[in-house]
Amino acid sequence: MWLFYPQTLILLIPAFLLAMYAQYKVRSAYARYLQVPTQRRITAREAAEYILRSAGITNVQIESIRQPLGDHYDPRRRKLRLSAPDSTSVAAVGVAAHEAGHALQHAQGYAPLALRSAIVPLAMFCSQLALPLFFIGLVFQAASLVNIGIILFSAAVLFTLVTLPVEFNASRRAVAALRSTGLVTEGELGAVKEVLTAAALTYVASAAMAVAQLLGLLMIAGGGRRRS
Repeated sequence: MWLFYPQTLILLIPAFLLAMYAQYKVRSAYARYLQVPTQRRITAREAAEYILRSAGITNVQIESIRQPLGDHYDPRRRKLRLSAPDSTSVAAVGVAAHEAGHALQHAQGYAPLALRSAIVPLAMFCSQLALPLFFIGLVFQAASLVNIGIILFSAAVLFTLVTLPVEFNASRRAVAALRSTGLVTEGELGAVKEVLTAAALTYVASAAMAVAQLLGLLMIAGGGRRRS
């Protein structure tokens, strides 16, 4: 679709390359440290449970999922889902601690997490309708539809931007919790940071791609208005 508007590629190609690089970094870091066990031989599930219990959180369930790197915390159901709950690797423990960090955010009323959770339905709705409305508006020269498409896409972009502080903060909480509880050594903590930094880069890349697409839509809309 974007190939029909080559002027936007100067924005999209760098963002796409960043996204590809981010995926490579997170997968390579995770795969490397998935082979390195922690000295304490604690599992990812046990690490998450210990961090939650240390914070006085007892109402979060931990479940396993089969999707590699699909680990996440569900604030609506208060469930922490791990792809490698029984692994004692540095990577699995680090990711589990990160997801436990989200549970800590939830328990402490961390505002950016509350905002992100609140706008999830809106962001999904807007992302599904934005581009169809925008390009229908272009085809039929309906400026109102073009503008609505841009507004809806802006809401979806907002979600990716709000996600950044949520993820960065969860990683900081994870590192602090692992250090304070002594679940990993200082050397292992460096590996955890490498995995979590690589994961954070994927969110930065996602936000960059969303912003690039929004700027591309504005460029296309501006060009259409000049022609008309």
